[in-house]
Amino acid sequence: MRRWWLLSFALLLGGLLGAPARAAQDDQAAKLVRQVSQEMLATLEKRRGEVDRNPSLIFGLVDQIVVPHFDFEKITQQAVGKHWREATPAQRQGLTNGFREVLIRTYAKALLNYSGQEIRYLPVKPGQRENTVTVPTEVRERGGPAVPIDYRMYDKDGKWLVYDLVVDNVSLIANYRDSFNTEIRRDGIDALIRHLGQMNQKGEV
Repeated sequence: MRRWWLLSFALLLGGLLGAPARAAQDDQAAKLVRQVSQEMLATLEKRRGEVDRNPSLIFGLVDQIVVPHFDFEKITQQAVGKHWREATPAQRQGLTNGFREVLIRTYAKALLNYSGQEIRYLPVKPGQRENTVTVPTEVRERGGPAVPIDYRMYDKDGKWLVYDLVVDNVSLIANYRDSFNTEIRRDGIDALIRHLGQMNQKGEV
């Protein structure tokens, strides 16, 4: 499962640039993900030699192309759950910054591991709430079964932002929520912030 989490980040890329009109959002959302994903993968392939020689270059690409299209505060809030209300503004910032770096590292490692898996783009589905959509895809390695990867996005002031990722019916947020809540109940919010910092120092995801 961890391998598919890494790969799913690699396939998201920068396909969330701006929001189409609501009436055409289904087709446009899928088209954006597909077109920009293909463009980004082509760029990565073009610079593969540079990145292989200096893998740290990938972080600059991620920060420039991907980071602006994630709502890291919303992602962190949902992963922390009810404890978010208990956190001070400083703690919320610390949680968001730490989790943001964990996810960026996850994404960067995914890009380095991408090796040409087949991607199938499916029609966009309406989200459970207003101004949200799910962009479903399937990823298939040669000779293997298709793995569904759904990107949950919402329209914030005319811009689509990612707020969750579902790989083989397992939510990214739910995947972290259990461990986050366990640690907060046991040791407190500050302990989780320190743990995220330690993960980032060690390069863990």
